[in-house]
Amino acid sequence: MRFLFGLVFVVSPVVNAAVLPEERADTLYHSYSGGGVTIDGPSVLVRKNIGNTVSLSANYYVDMISGASIDVQATASRYTEQRDEFSLGADYLVDKTTMSLSYTNSSENDYQAETVGFGISQDFFGDLSTLSMRATYGSDDVMRNGDENFLEHAEHRRYSLGWSQILTTKLIAELSVETVADEGFLNNPYRSVRYLDPNSGTGFSYQAELYPTTRNSDAVALRAKYRLPYRAAVKTEYRRYADSWGIEADNLEFRYTHPLESENLILEGKLRFYKQDGADFYSDLFPYLNATNFRARDKELSDFSSTAIGFGVSYQMPERWALFNRKNTLNLYWDYILFDYENFHDVRVHDGDGSYLPGEEPAYSFNAHVVRAFWSMWF
Repeated sequence: MRFLFGLVFVVSPVVNAAVLPEERADTLYHSYSGGGVTIDGPSVLVRKNIGNTVSLSANYYVDMISGASIDVQATASRYTEQRDEFSLGADYLVDKTTMSLSYTNSSENDYQAETVGFGISQDFFGDLSTLSMRATYGSDDVMRNGDENFLEHAEHRRYSLGWSQILTTKLIAELSVETVADEGFLNNPYRSVRYLDPNSGTGFSYQAELYPTTRNSDAVALRAKYRLPYRAAVKTEYRRYADSWGIEADNLEFRYTHPLESENLILEGKLRFYKQDGADFYSDLFPYLNATNFRARDKELSDFSSTAIGFGVSYQMPERWALFNRKNTLNLYWDYILFDYENFHDVRVHDGDGSYLPGEEPAYSFNAHVVRAFWSMWF
């Protein structure tokens, strides 16, 4: 399970030409807790420029996972594991064109992944417009603990195109499209589906999931950032997703950012709504063994919705406290997420007394907390 953590964005009325990213170091602690699973760990990012044309970056990210999700509680035992991720990046600036290269290596005891990427962006029309393109290729090796003979492979190709437009001194709009092609072993080697079995004490039994070996997906996103008269900013985003497995999803997000200049504070609030229609081959309960050519019971492929609220604060330390007499900020963000699954049922209610028939168990839901705390220092 991976998380994407971003920094606060404040819309500025000042328009700048293409520039290299700022030289800085970020030290992050992230934590996710919900649904019986805890994921946390540190991350360190360092970015350094060489002259006025080259920017280099390096990132080390750790996920330490422990607990047991509802899937594990139903069919397996509690587990712990760790994922280590290393990333290297380079940006090259020529006039109004920025080219970027990236490499990421992610390692777990039963999963190895490598990803390379290339991107290019170009400013137009007096730096009021920016066109960006990016392509990445990922290669994964999938293993299964306890089975030395199990080894599968997957490949991922991702292409994105974006157009950002400064409409006024206070309003920026962006349109982006993305297409992804996945091929190979695309399911979890540990997860199972359940099917009706009158010979079982609970009325059902389990067998391994079986997914298609290809998946194509497309997403379109529209974003807008508006600077309010009193220096605050609002951001909205709508994203539409659809793939060849039959999943369709809508995501709507609002953010409000409010700087308190006298206190060196930036406050942020977030509200996000997400709704998804599940995969064609998903079922909470199949009618019999090997009922379909493809089968899944991953709750993330079901019909579900989620609502998230978030709050954040960024504090710029006074010069007398700042480390090495540089600009330093302390940042803390917290999200609370509610997940509601429409056709994924909680099988943990079965205790042998026959109080629930298969497929009539309560629908599953849970809440999660996501915390990000990091310190940033500019060089």
